[in-house]
Amino acid sequence: MMVDSLGGYKSINAFVESKLRRFDCMECSFKSLFELMFSEKDNIMYERSDGYRIVKTTYGEAYSAIISKSVTLSRLLGDIEKGSVIGIYMNNSIDWIEVFWAVLFCGYSPLLMNLRMEESILMSASISCGVRAVISDSKQFDIRTIWAYSIIPDAEAHSEPDQEFGSEILVMSSGTSSNVKICAYSAEEIKNQIGDSYGIIKQCRLMKKHYKGELKLLTFLPFYHIFGLVAVYIWFAFFSRTFVQLNDLAPQTIVNTIRRHKVTHIFAVPLFWNTVYAQAIRTIKERGENAEKRFNLGMKLAGIPVVGRLVTRFLLKQVRDELFGDSICFMITGGSEIRQQVIEFFNRIGYHLANGYGASEIGITSVELSNRRSWLNNCYVGKPMRSCEYRINDDGVLLVKSSSAAKRIREGNVVYSRDEWFNTKDLAVCKCGHYQIMGRADDVVIGQNGENLNPCLIEPIFDGIGRGVCLISDRKKETNIPTLVISVKPDIRPEKLIEMQQRVNAVLSESGMNRAIVSTVFITDVLIGDNDFKINRSSIAKRYARGELSIVTPDTLKDNDMSSDMLTDQVISIFAAALERSANEIGPNSDFFSDCGGTSLDYFAMLTAIQQEYGINLTIGDTEKLNTPGRLAECIRAKMNDD
Repeated sequence: MMVDSLGGYKSINAFVESKLRRFDCMECSFKSLFELMFSEKDNIMYERSDGYRIVKTTYGEAYSAIISKSVTLSRLLGDIEKGSVIGIYMNNSIDWIEVFWAVLFCGYSPLLMNLRMEESILMSASISCGVRAVISDSKQFDIRTIWAYSIIPDAEAHSEPDQEFGSEILVMSSGTSSNVKICAYSAEEIKNQIGDSYGIIKQCRLMKKHYKGELKLLTFLPFYHIFGLVAVYIWFAFFSRTFVQLNDLAPQTIVNTIRRHKVTHIFAVPLFWNTVYAQAIRTIKERGENAEKRFNLGMKLAGIPVVGRLVTRFLLKQVRDELFGDSICFMITGGSEIRQQVIEFFNRIGYHLANGYGASEIGITSVELSNRRSWLNNCYVGKPMRSCEYRINDDGVLLVKSSSAAKRIREGNVVYSRDEWFNTKDLAVCKCGHYQIMGRADDVVIGQNGENLNPCLIEPIFDGIGRGVCLISDRKKETNIPTLVISVKPDIRPEKLIEMQQRVNAVLSESGMNRAIVSTVFITDVLIGDNDFKINRSSIAKRYARGELSIVTPDTLKDNDMSSDMLTDQVISIFAAALERSANEIGPNSDFFSDCGGTSLDYFAMLTAIQQEYGINLTIGDTEKLNTPGRLAECIRAKMNDD
């Protein structure tokens, strides 16, 4: 299909080549990058849903807003020395983009603050790099805070102010300790990363594919994350493509946004793909045995080279239609390991999901560009990009050498320049030039039989048991004991937990792992917290050693069952009615949304029933944390006592 927004060029390749040549002829600075990024002024840069309307912003409109906002911001920061660090604490939005460039425009270095990081750790890391002020859209900090909405465009600003641009972008690593790494990127490293993207375009036809003449990227990944900053924003904004705003992370919002805006590209972390996969499989099973058999047959046939494409197009079309539809052209996963069955699911139903690799310290360094199912479905991350070199040392750890890596890294009070070879601490193997990540070297556990146990290879064996499995080393004892930590729902019944333990023992025995793993614990905590994108095994091991995890056994569950009262049982019945489920499936600690699959409409219908049944009024403030029968029962009891 013809693409209209290519600056007059007839092909995407010609357009990309011309823009890169222009960048090569200009001074290597963020000012040059800004001028080129916003040079196709009529192209649509941003789309968002506003009720029934789709609001569109062109690159030209954003360009004007950045210039006028920079005048206002320059006055607000007038007492702060140029070159200082200014934090940006904002969610993805058109405002984030405009503030990001306005900070650079005013001659400062933006620090992209991690919204998912614990506040004390976040502020410690920010202060260590000398942040002078924070621009925020949601939180007041102890240091000087400027609200994003207060940076009102200056109506009299019609041209670029004659001032020096900022020279660095600071990116935070997604660490959980006080020693978060702050990685500094200059325009030179960003330019090299943009050059790497051209290699992707040349080698992979699907990466540059448009749908009905448009390429639209979903803004799932936060722009403050290295993956979101480079692979999502900078790569695609440089070539003036369109970003689609994601208003929240609810599954139905994601699906509706993709369909309504005809999104073509999705870059996300494994947590996203795992969630979509689990929901799709659950929907298929709910349709009955025949529907599940048809799906399994389709998946099996889709793996056959000759007939696979035809099967995917027809037999599995319903599955695609109920997920993202047909506009999707290319998808990338990255940030942590993804399960093989998940990536295989998306590729077999007719999408193209590739695995990528990178880190805050080195940027994006590779993505699997081959169409071969053996590379894609086995989670290979491809070959290093043109600015990078890979090498595997004697311990099997991947080393990366790159001219696009951060030029300087701060960890606590220590600042160091990039080494020639960066130790990723990731285990890797190479086959025919394609690399596969095998997990973290520091996550490896020594088994009771003396063997090294790689959690990334062992945990998938237990798929389908509980809400997730994590292999750690129990450091509470004098010797480290390999321990399987299994997350279960808070409402699990004692007999169900016994059955689950028997399944775990059977898997351990069948796989021969029972000689290496001798300890299993069940917890009601989630393994991936609200502020995490992936399992942090080291953090879980420390919490387990400190006794901070909520461990359950059949005996403790029986005690909890005995403590249940009549009011809680009544609320459970109301829960069940609203959810159209059996009361036997719901316990006192069952979460209405995450455990029971309820929607907002279901929840408000349930609250109405409770208010009518007990003659009480529940305000918005009351209902913020009333997501389990136990909590609701406590609230009802308190309200009735007050009356």
